[in-house]
Amino acid sequence: MRRFLTILLCALICHSTIASNNGEGTLTQHKYRYKGIEYDYFLYIPKNLPENAPLVMVFHGYGSRNIPSVGYGFHPVADANGFAVCYPRGPKDYKGKHYWSVGYEFHINNNNERDDVGFAVSLVKHLQRQHHLSKHNVFATGHSNGGAMSYLLAYRAPKTFAAVAPVSGHVMQCVYKTHKPKRPVPLMEVHGTDDPLSRWNGDPYNKDKWGADIAIPRAVGIWVAENRCTHEQTDTLPQLHNKVIAHRYVGGINGNQVWLYEVVGGVHKWSDGSMNTPAEIWKFFSLYLK
Repeated sequence: MRRFLTILLCALICHSTIASNNGEGTLTQHKYRYKGIEYDYFLYIPKNLPENAPLVMVFHGYGSRNIPSVGYGFHPVADANGFAVCYPRGPKDYKGKHYWSVGYEFHINNNNERDDVGFAVSLVKHLQRQHHLSKHNVFATGHSNGGAMSYLLAYRAPKTFAAVAPVSGHVMQCVYKTHKPKRPVPLMEVHGTDDPLSRWNGDPYNKDKWGADIAIPRAVGIWVAENRCTHEQTDTLPQLHNKVIAHRYVGGINGNQVWLYEVVGGVHKWSDGSMNTPAEIWKFFSLYLK
């Protein structure tokens, strides 16, 4: 009886159902160990999800306290388009903040660097096996620190992720100087020009003490070049709040594109009401479904 109760308790800890945040499907919480470190993740499965469905990984920002699914708005989009959504949560650093290891100076100095890329790849494989998800249609997005993580996945895990979409993301200068793209990965960045944390023009002299990072147009331009995009198409989204200028670099290898959504006057937010961020991201990802 004691052994049965122990197993039952473990099952309750490792898999619990929580509110689905405006979706019609099911949101569950799970734990996952990688290289001796315990992570947790939240998985949203729409009703009647078919086998071989796409998977979107959504990485939270630094210090996230809430259930990572709160505020991203992906569930109605997932319901309408038939894909699963996973929200991994990084373990805490020495400050007690959940984070992704992307090269922040204070993490390097305090030995708080982890192999979060390896974790992400391992978790994707686990989810593919457990839920019969697509082996090819896997995508990554995230906000702020999660956006930086999305960039890092494009550099280091291009065989796993078909496309990435950082929001208010950034590329640390140490990553820029030590990593080269291994293959062309379609990329979409959504970024406010007045973002005070992930600055549009970067922080080359590390004034903010996170570590130097490069300008957003440069970070995106790396992938424009790697995808061999030939020209730019520019238009403006219907204005809801701030003006959003869509820079779409097209004509790339295998039809690949790179998009930069410039939110004029926008700040450090996943969405400030200027557009339906998850719907725009899925519109981009859906170009690369196989």
